[in-house]
Amino acid sequence: MDARAPAARTLRTPGDLVAAGLVPAGAARELDRVAARYAIAITPAITAAIRPGDDADPIARQFIPSRQELDIRPNELADPIGDEAHAPVEGIVHRYPDRALLKIVHACPVYCRFCFRREMVGPGGKSLTGAKLAAALAYIAAQPAIREVILTGGDPFILTARRAGGITRRLAAIDHVKIIRWHTRVPVADPERVTPAFAKALRAKGVATYVAIHANHAREFSAAAKAALARLADAGLVLVSQSVLLRGVNDDPETLADLMRAFLDNRVMPYRLNHPDLAPGTSHFRLSIAEGQRIVAALRGRLSGLCQPEYVLDIPGGHGKAPIGRGYLSGRDGAWEVKDYRGDVHAYPEG
Repeated sequence: MDARAPAARTLRTPGDLVAAGLVPAGAARELDRVAARYAIAITPAITAAIRPGDDADPIARQFIPSRQELDIRPNELADPIGDEAHAPVEGIVHRYPDRALLKIVHACPVYCRFCFRREMVGPGGKSLTGAKLAAALAYIAAQPAIREVILTGGDPFILTARRAGGITRRLAAIDHVKIIRWHTRVPVADPERVTPAFAKALRAKGVATYVAIHANHAREFSAAAKAALARLADAGLVLVSQSVLLRGVNDDPETLADLMRAFLDNRVMPYRLNHPDLAPGTSHFRLSIAEGQRIVAALRGRLSGLCQPEYVLDIPGGHGKAPIGRGYLSGRDGAWEVKDYRGDVHAYPEG
């Protein structure tokens, strides 16, 4: 981790990036065009992790805007995973029978340059409050098949402890809701927000609380981030990982292995590795599925079973996630062949 003192404030404009030495002055005008379309925010914690002048820095690549974002491809979609097709009321996405998303906020402490909701989130976005929140909760209460509610946005960890606790209690009061899952970048991007009071606010009697931690590179785990994760784990919350396989960030087996080890070292169970979505202006982050399969397959045998995330693709159009890792089993009943982590094939005589 870079030893520089963190910036005093969140950087939000190309001018801020120039002043912080993160981009050359000559780039500001072109980046203004990017900023006019997609929000910029780089917290002091992330600024401290960036290596200025390193064009290959995986942290900078995730957060510093690029002129490449102005390259919109024909296959890219404003709503790449089809949230709107499954939104019965404002703030709810109900794609699967037993779980629903509750999009409680529309802003984030940082804005990832590959974000699949980049057309929908930004600093002007408002929280779901009052009658709109009541309507969203009423929808959940009226759907007895929903046993898991996933809080997302935006980043729901930007809420105050008081508000997060209130939402947790209101969800826990719905009899059929048994699991509350929070998705967040905050513990690595703005770790001081994760106070003991906030961690405590996420728990309520009658529900199990999970927190999905988004990180894409082992260098995101600063001392402050590790302390924030420890506060969550020590509060009795179950932590799981959420990452995106990104070109130029973690697209080789050793870098990805280091990331999964960093999660596990900090009591975060590796869970999901997402293939990048078809969000506008993000083609420079995407690799082919075949490349992704090779990288993920290389983790087998290199890492323990605890370190193996599921590689998934969110099918465009709102059709849900599908596992896309390489298959290790082929054949049919009584004549199976199974491939080991080295790629060698072995017969398995079932029966």
